[in-house]
Amino acid sequence: MTDLETRRGVVTTEPDGRQRLEFRRSWPDPIEDVWSALTEPDRLARWIGTFEGERAPGAIGTFTMTHEEEPAGDAMQIVECSPPHRLVVQWVEEQEGSGVWRIDLDLSVEEGRTVLRFVQFFPAETTVTDYAGGWHWYLDKLDAVVTGGPAPAAWEQFWTEVGPGYAR
Repeated sequence: MTDLETRRGVVTTEPDGRQRLEFRRSWPDPIEDVWSALTEPDRLARWIGTFEGERAPGAIGTFTMTHEEEPAGDAMQIVECSPPHRLVVQWVEEQEGSGVWRIDLDLSVEEGRTVLRFVQFFPAETTVTDYAGGWHWYLDKLDAVVTGGPAPAAWEQFWTEVGPGYAR
């Protein structure tokens, strides 16, 4: 299996018809360091964007994905936060006809490596390909923040490489 294949998200269908997108990534870095990359403002901004507002379960703030072509702030709620193991966030309003986005981020340590499990559910009729590719790009950007390695190419070049693997 190639590195690209191990980085790819997997889509499965739930018994109720919803589609489940899951990514698994791992690093030799301590769990606290990976947690920091997911939650600390300066590190968060380097791979995905900014969150303005209270950082506590139940709090709603403004999340801006600053690496998008046209960044726009959206209301996001912190559903759960159990450092350094679990963070669940959801956008307050529906996103592009694909329902309310909820992202579950779970960190664990397996065989001396910190493992991130990223899960998002979509309604049954949603075409998940573009979302999977987008999250793949952002998680590669997270990897660069955690490891100090190179960031992935700009979106268009990245998608030219990765898109075919998502049967696009």
